[in-house]
Amino acid sequence: MMRLGVVGHRGYDDLLPLLGTLQRLAPTLGATLVPEPELAALVPGVPVLQDLGSLDALISLGGDGTLLRAARMLAGREIPILGINLGRLGFLTACGREDVETALRRFVAGDYVSDARMALEAVVSNGGEPEASWHALNDVVLKQGGKARVMRLHIEVNGEAIAQYAADGVVVATPTGSTAYSLSAGGPVVDPALESILLCPISAHSLSIRPLVLPPSAEIVMRVEDDDSDQLVTIDGQIGTTFGSQQRLTVRRAGRVVLLVRFPEMTFFSRMRRKLGWSAGGDPR
Repeated sequence: MMRLGVVGHRGYDDLLPLLGTLQRLAPTLGATLVPEPELAALVPGVPVLQDLGSLDALISLGGDGTLLRAARMLAGREIPILGINLGRLGFLTACGREDVETALRRFVAGDYVSDARMALEAVVSNGGEPEASWHALNDVVLKQGGKARVMRLHIEVNGEAIAQYAADGVVVATPTGSTAYSLSAGGPVVDPALESILLCPISAHSLSIRPLVLPPSAEIVMRVEDDDSDQLVTIDGQIGTTFGSQQRLTVRRAGRVVLLVRFPEMTFFSRMRRKLGWSAGGDPR
């Protein structure tokens, strides 16, 4: 029997009705629903998600932030994530709340595509000793903390110093993350089928400093030259740590991919048209 894990954002009014729909539908499709502990309390009589490795898929009920959390929970396990959008944009999700029954039936029947999305590994070190590490699906951001001033950044790629400049920070993004913070900072949109790493400055104090598209083999090392501990490293905009001038931030391609479920008719550019307003001539499809 297929085991379907469920994670969700309890801030959405539609969450409880959708959990009820999934609980009713799953057994008829030969599947078992396994919600995370925070959701299991809302759905009596179902097992609680404990062993992520036993799942056949992980259903995300929420927006892109919930799906990013689901990807981080899997910690490199190549288990497909089926995103159901309850939020505003839902760029990474497979469908909206109104299509949940159809989506689950199609998934169980195998009528879907599993997109392998490149991820990043970020390591903060001090004196060569790792202090913290994470995986990111969208981006790793080094930016100023509470003070409204630029920081002086030193950036190396594969051991070569490529830039030293003042900026509010820098975004290192995957192609999946090219439509997130990197886009807001002036970076290019990159088709997720193209494996690459984006290096995008945030409000650089120089007109000559532009975003870079690097090969997936690139290893990026960043340090801040200001004697200040007010900088922050954030992972997918959700978790992170403070960062000081004695530390180094290394970002490289992760050893595992993240599997995102989509249905064949939903292409990358159809998402761009529908979600980001790229519809030529008013065509919303």
